Amino acid sequence: MNEAEDQMILCTGIKRANHFPKEVTSYAHGTSELLGIQIDAAINPGNSGGPAFNDQGECIGVAFQVLRSEDAENIGYVIPTTVVSHFLNDYERNGKYTGFPCLGVLLQKLENPALRACLKVQSNEGVLVRRVEPTSDASNVLKEGDVIVSFDDVHVGSEGTVPFRSTERIAFRYLISQKFAGDVAELGIIRQGTFMKVQAILNPRVHLVPYHSEIGQPSYLIVAGLVFTPLSEPLIDEECEDSIGVLKFNGTRIKNIHHLAHLVDLCKDKYLVFEFEDNFLVVLEREAAATASPNILKDYGIPSVRSSDLLEPYVDTSEDNSELDSDVADSPVSNFELGFDGLLWA
Repeated sequence: MNEAEDQMILCTGIKRANHFPKEVTSYAHGTSELLGIQIDAAINPGNSGGPAFNDQGECIGVAFQVLRSEDAENIGYVIPTTVVSHFLNDYERNGKYTGFPCLGVLLQKLENPALRACLKVQSNEGVLVRRVEPTSDASNVLKEGDVIVSFDDVHVGSEGTVPFRSTERIAFRYLISQKFAGDVAELGIIRQGTFMKVQAILNPRVHLVPYHSEIGQPSYLIVAGLVFTPLSEPLIDEECEDSIGVLKFNGTRIKNIHHLAHLVDLCKDKYLVFEFEDNFLVVLEREAAATASPNILKDYGIPSVRSSDLLEPYVDTSEDNSELDSDVADSPVSNFELGFDGLLWA
């Protein structure tokens, strides 16, 4: 449907080869890199989610994004049926969508012969393990400096690709994306010149900042003129210059937004002291803040000082404590899958 949602729109395009070219593509809506089809057709706003058909009238996938560039126009992308089938099978297996798995490593291409020789890699194959996510199962079997030369007995090229269809090659991440959460992958590696095989369990990447909220309405808490809400990737994109993370309240480290609301409710001190990143402090007089809040809500048409989920009693759990104890400062996981040329997440 178009933006007015009052009529159907048919977009036609030209495929680039006798069969539709497929490549690992960055998915804008989920910060993932999965198989995609590039077509010569504009995908207008409101057309995402519509079916894409070939000349024989067969559905080949779902239209979902367009390439925006000054150097190109009328370039669209389609989610192929293999990715759609994976999503449906995942839901059928687990009763919900769990996501596409990853290995949890940062890899470097080995196209440089001198680098391969230094790592004692005899053939023109393999990718170098630069970093391993400490929370991934791969951290139990892989080390920095290992060279991955095969994935489930499929050889990995030095440019980070694997065989695809008859005569093509595709990014190594494609093989991982064909797996499901909890599946085991067998990796052929070279460690200090010695070949060995190891196994690792694949699971979806855990982002430090979630891209999508699992609930409908986001949680929020308003204290005088301060608005608190869980951090998300869209919020960073929209408000990154105006937002700052809160770390402590009256000296107590905050576990989550429900914990913050609980601490504010219990506070009998004269001042409300919020400690933010970079040692930035905000101090409010507790009684003055309580007096000002109703007027602020009225002025901005806000019905309540907090979302409905924060009205429930707060329950301290071990999961909350484990989040504080875990060291995430050095974790390589982020919402950005590519660093610079030659480095890639898998």
